[in-house]
Amino acid sequence: MNARTQARHQLKAFLLRHETRYNGKTARTRSFYRWLGELNFGDASSQVAFTEYHLAVQAADQRLQRLTKALSASVAGWRFESVVQALQALRGIDVVSAIGLVAEIGDIARFDHPRKLMAYPGLVPSEQSSGDRVRKGSITKTGNAHARRLLTEAAWNYRFTPRIGRAAQARQRALAEPIKSIARKAQLRLSGRYARLNGRGVHHNKVCVAVARELAGFVWAIAQASGAQPQ
Repeated sequence: MNARTQARHQLKAFLLRHETRYNGKTARTRSFYRWLGELNFGDASSQVAFTEYHLAVQAADQRLQRLTKALSASVAGWRFESVVQALQALRGIDVVSAIGLVAEIGDIARFDHPRKLMAYPGLVPSEQSSGDRVRKGSITKTGNAHARRLLTEAAWNYRFTPRIGRAAQARQRALAEPIKSIARKAQLRLSGRYARLNGRGVHHNKVCVAVARELAGFVWAIAQASGAQPQ
């Protein structure tokens, strides 16, 4: 992912240097890649440089697809396979992030309360107590940093209006109704929370952290519903 991002940034920088901008609504679509394939910069040296940047992005895309496919196949028969499949019902969590969460957290069923899972990646506020006075601070950032990043990145998706797209419908098709119900509740609650905090003028990073903290609670609920048993 990092290598692909770097390749994309290099291509984008090249296009900006040549004052070439895509007029479509969203990049990284089929129409965007068709537009790239039709670009001609006139002189041979610029065209060669553009072609190399373009090929680097395509190679990174293909490599990511191969690794994603291999990673998806690797969970077959894993004792947490059902948890990985169930977590993909949540908005913002695909197969890679679901595998990453389970690999980093381990047996989610070992947490007897969702707040303990929220604390594991350091998403709970720090606290300073003096007598009867309790002061809440920024999040602790203790525990598993990668799990925290995955949850925070997933939380960013809840800035959109609640909906279930085609890809999400396909992922949910084989899941039990209780899991799909939790995912629907999560989307309604977290999208609403994001909108309320954003409407109050809270910085978007703090909004994402707050939503990620609650998302961890829904991750816990779905892991329980998927039949994960402590081992």
